[in-house]
Order: sequence, then C-alpha cells, then structure tokens
Amino acid sequence: MADRNPVAGKVAIVGLGHTAQGELPGRTVEEIAVEAAVNAVADAGLGFDDLDGLVACKSVQGSGADTTLGPVLGLNLPYVQTLNYGTCNFSLHLAAMAILSGMASTVLLTYGANARSGKFDFGQPMYGTDMAEAAGLVHIAGRAGLALRRHKALYGTTDEQFGMLAVGQRQWARKNPLAIFRKPMTMEDYLAEPYLVDPLRRADITMISDGGVAFVVTSAERAADLPQKAVYLAGMSEYAGIRGEHNPENLMRPWLKDSAQAIWRTTGLEPSDVDALYIQDPTALWSLQMLEYYGFCGIGEGGPFLAEGHTLPGGDLPLNTHGGQLSESYTWGWMHLVEAVRQLRGQADERQLDSPKLAAYLSSHGFFKAAASVLSTDPEAGA
Repeated sequence: MADRNPVAGKVAIVGLGHTAQGELPGRTVEEIAVEAAVNAVADAGLGFDDLDGLVACKSVQGSGADTTLGPVLGLNLPYVQTLNYGTCNFSLHLAAMAILSGMASTVLLTYGANARSGKFDFGQPMYGTDMAEAAGLVHIAGRAGLALRRHKALYGTTDEQFGMLAVGQRQWARKNPLAIFRKPMTMEDYLAEPYLVDPLRRADITMISDGGVAFVVTSAERAADLPQKAVYLAGMSEYAGIRGEHNPENLMRPWLKDSAQAIWRTTGLEPSDVDALYIQDPTALWSLQMLEYYGFCGIGEGGPFLAEGHTLPGGDLPLNTHGGQLSESYTWGWMHLVEAVRQLRGQADERQLDSPKLAAYLSSHGFFKAAASVLSTDPEAGA
C-alpha cells in the first residue's frame, strides 16, 4: 500500500520551451534563458502577467539567478527562488511544493548556459580539495571512472555491455534534429575510442554545450483550461547523501536506492509501469547505477540487462529517447524533461513511442543528491 501522495494529479506541466542546442556565441546566460522562457509561456497559451512564480537555476558560470533574470524578464512576482544546482527535477519539485502550499499557482522554471561559447573550465577539482586535483579527480568523470572500475570488479561488467549505453544514445539521437552528436556509432567504433578517463571513453561522457530550457508548471485545475495536453506529476522523491565520503562505498552512490524506494512506495507504482525512462547522464555510469538502484534490473545485473537491448530503439524500456547528455546536449539534464513531456504529449516526431502513458525522470547532483519524478497523462496515476 502506498503512503499518502499529496502531489499526484495536483500539478501539471503545461508549457515547454527551449533554444537551439550547441553554440550560442555572444549571448549571456540570461538572454538564453529568457528566449526559452518566452517559448515556454507561449506554448502554455499564457502571458507573463499570468505567472506568479519563478524558479531560476544558476548555471555553472554562476549566473542565471532570479535577481539577474528579473530585470531582463521585467517581472516582480510573489514567489521567487534560485537553485544553485537546479537540474530540472529539483526545480520541478520546488515549483510543485510552491503550488501545493498555495504560495504560487503558475510557476516558470528557467535554465540557461553558455559554457561552450564562454569556454568555461571544467578541468578543475570537484567535490574535493587540491589533493583531489593531484589525484586526477577533476570534472565529474574522475570519480565516475573509479566507480565504473569498481562496478566491473564487483560484477564482471564488460566494456561491450557498458558501451551499449553510449551506442544506444547515439541511435536515439540520430532521430533527433536537435542532437549535437548524430554521426552513426557502432560498438566497434565505441571500442576503438581511446580512454578519456580510464575506463571511460569519450562517448561515455557528456559534451559541453550552450542552451536554454524553460517550463510552465501550474495546478491541475488551471491546466484543464489551457491548450496543451497536461502532463501530470504523479510523484516525486529526493534523497541527499551529504555525508559524502563518510558513506560506505560512496563511489557507488548507494543512497540512490533511498530515492528509488521512496518514489515507488509513495506512488504505488513499479518500474514495470514505466513506458519511457529518462536518466540524467553526464556520464553513462549514472545510467548504469540508476537502472540497478531504481529496480529496472537487479544490483550488479546492469551489464547483461543492457546487452539484451532493453534500452535501445525497439526495446521494452526506451532510455533517453532524445540522445541524452551523451549525444543530444548538456543542459544539466533539462532536455530530458523536455523529451519526457514531448513523448507523453505525442509530439516526438520520428522517435515517438507508441502511446506512452507514464515516464520517469531520474537525476542526481554528483555524489551528493538524488531526485526522481514520475510523469503521467493520467491525473489518477500515483494517487
């Protein structure tokens, strides 16, 4: 029996917008975010004067906050927040909580980045000190490489099995005109790549790209009067492993399982109910870990599961049908939610799945935080 789920069917995504993905030179983060916001508000059939909330997300460059977006948008609003790390799950959850509490009724979520054209330096220590830098633990890929080596040692995961993630994302991306990497990539191509951060190859790690994304989130009651097909939030969960390296086996991020248990317990749903799965994947390792911890396969069974083709086009668990961060674009995982909404609306063109009704989006903040959202076309899902 599920715990009481106060969010199910009460909040809906009614508008989405984004910019081109890739290089947007000469533009500030705010300008990029505002272009996406204009598109999202128009998609919702609303005007900016219909909004009473804003959840802004700082990009890696440290801008894009509500105080820098406000003058560009020309808005004063009752409810305004900025998330320092606002991958779309965390931003969506904050908007949902504002709506459920009555602090806002219609919230704009924004994200913009110019990390590529601005040549932001990702080659710096993350989650550590100068000692981490000396050990080569720069970018997120340093620790992810260690975690993959650990997974291979514990469970016998092979390069060919793990490579199914990168190869599969490229297959999906070839159906997506927005994707940056669309060149065909076979398993032979993948295995021929040199290691970038051993045992991770270039195709296992996100590219860096510019881009903006925005959403309009509102109450289910208001969504009923708007033109787009409503996509309801059926459930949400978060868990923070903020003890960091004090957590046993923290490279394996075992606290992901706590977020997983919460999302299935509170919604009463199961992994087998998911028609389309989206996993924020700055490295392919994140997908491997979350497939296991969220119960789509057993712990340690991710390699064989991937080798069987479940996540590929035509498989029974379509994963990141837009190409993900490995092949479509970076955007801190925001485009995953764009694709999930498009699939549930039936607007994904060549890559459209056969009438999906339930999508899950799983994300994380490196080695510290986990978040999950379940989206549905049915307002009763998760109730």
